[in-house]
Amino acid sequence: MAEWMNISTLKETISGSSAAEITASYLETIGKSGINGYTYVFDGALERAKSIDKDGHGGMLAGVPIAIKDSISTKGMPTTCGSKILEGYVAPYDAHVIERLKVAGAVILGKTNMDEFAMGTSTESSAYGTTLNPWDPKRVPGGSSGGSAAVVAAGETPLSLGSDTGGSVRCPAAFCGVVGFKPSYGAVSRYGLVSYANSLEQIGPIATSVEDIAVLMDVIGGYDSRDSTSIDKEIRYQDALVDDVAGLNIGVPTEYFGEGIDAGVEKSVWDAIHMYEDMGATWTQVSMPHTKYALAAYYVIAMSEASSNLARFDGTRYGPRVDGENWHVMASRTRASCFGKEVQRRILLGTYALSAGYHDKYYLKALKVRTLVKQDFDRALSQVDVLMAPTMPTPAFKIGEKIDDPLSLYLSDVNTVPINLAGVPSISVPCGQVDGLPVGLQIIGKHFDDSTLIRSAFAFETNTDHHTMRPAEVV
Repeated sequence: MAEWMNISTLKETISGSSAAEITASYLETIGKSGINGYTYVFDGALERAKSIDKDGHGGMLAGVPIAIKDSISTKGMPTTCGSKILEGYVAPYDAHVIERLKVAGAVILGKTNMDEFAMGTSTESSAYGTTLNPWDPKRVPGGSSGGSAAVVAAGETPLSLGSDTGGSVRCPAAFCGVVGFKPSYGAVSRYGLVSYANSLEQIGPIATSVEDIAVLMDVIGGYDSRDSTSIDKEIRYQDALVDDVAGLNIGVPTEYFGEGIDAGVEKSVWDAIHMYEDMGATWTQVSMPHTKYALAAYYVIAMSEASSNLARFDGTRYGPRVDGENWHVMASRTRASCFGKEVQRRILLGTYALSAGYHDKYYLKALKVRTLVKQDFDRALSQVDVLMAPTMPTPAFKIGEKIDDPLSLYLSDVNTVPINLAGVPSISVPCGQVDGLPVGLQIIGKHFDDSTLIRSAFAFETNTDHHTMRPAEVV
């Protein structure tokens, strides 16, 4: 396993030696890995690093390696979304975040494995095989950005980008013992992100420290006119790296500690909250009564949007094609052959929810519940500065344990999906272990008050050593 190094250490090392040496070291580690975290390793990464050495190290991320989730368009590289239906597709343009990374001088190592079209909580639905959790190769890394979290935890990259539709950055961050951040909806451009559920998803960073999250957010965040959901509001993330939570008022939502929460996870999170007390913060319990309806509403909305978004993948323009006597047969055969079971399930359920006679019964009702969930957050966050809860109800579960039980798998998202419905920011930081597996503390904030989350997480990280814990060995 490569040594964990943060951005500041990497930049010092690069200035003392070279970006090419750093990149070569990570590429060597990737080549020896057995966790299946990458779907594609960029053969031009070393040349990119050499050109940075030649031209100087001026950018905020000059020479710093990074891995990109395979649903984010990266020019000249495959963008398959973990699906056979995009096999062979090479992106002709860069996503907004990729443009920003290149300007900052980052070295893209490759594309990371993911649940097919970001639909999953375990990275088991990928057409390219399951990614293994570096802490225990018999367990899942979380999802859908499982590859992005696993390669950071395994020391195969210092940074990565994922996307979070219902917890898909925070879940794998918690399961893999790293930091994962879902910014406020609109804080990072979604231009170039292959859409699963437009109104819910957000690109977010994964790293080994809160400081690196802040640096990366200062690079990728900001307004983009090409994204109609992008909001022109400046947030200076690195300015929030302050070890001070005196007077911070924490809300603890009772509904996030309900049935199904592992006792060890609950204890780790409460220990973290009491640690905040020792640092000068206060806490109070709050109620968010519509949380119990959030999971059902989320899946109706997400599947409905997926049904619409994935209609474009029909064998006509992208990827492989299964021939038929007319377009309808060709499209049907292609989709049946190239979409995995989970994607087919969600398309069918989404199409059903949007169909005549059921739109009002399911989709419209889910939108009404979404409003109530958002109002719960508004009400709670008018009384406190942040909310704290477990990121995931349990530590990482075993590979194969839930893949054949979709409802059980969906229930794993119970503490993360309400945040996406409300569009508020959330960060997962390591706060302990249960049976040798990492536990994530989830900190939730007000819309566009991302800096308070960064400050809260940074203070906790500064005064604890949970974020320094790492897997003993990797496959």
